[in-house]
Amino acid sequence: MATFYSVCEQAGLVFGQKSKRKNGVCSIEIPRNLHATIQGRPTKASLHIEVTFEALDQNGMALNLAELVLLQEEVPVVVRGLAEQGVIVSAIHNHWLFTDPVLMYVHAQSVEAPVSFSQKINNALRYIAI
Repeated sequence: MATFYSVCEQAGLVFGQKSKRKNGVCSIEIPRNLHATIQGRPTKASLHIEVTFEALDQNGMALNLAELVLLQEEVPVVVRGLAEQGVIVSAIHNHWLFTDPVLMYVHAQSVEAPVSFSQKINNALRYIAI
């Protein structure tokens, strides 16, 4: 069986990013190249996609979560890409008021092998510019 550490590393490689491990949670941050403002002020703080997993069991299955920051016009194609792969989309909402452009946050989840979930997220993102 693969170790938590090796699965975390493999999940990061799906996105071409380094993974991080802390308190039993593996996280991967995927930066977005977005130029946005909140209340007219430039922001970079919330402009990334985050994929996490935890509770890896003896069969290699884990709770997988993702939060995807998207431009409003990107939401339909990404949500469709997730749904077509059987990924649960648990929420679509804004985090901030007065953003320019309009930023939406899509939350997705599954219980499966983390690398498989990462590949599904990556597949759904292929329709947008990261």
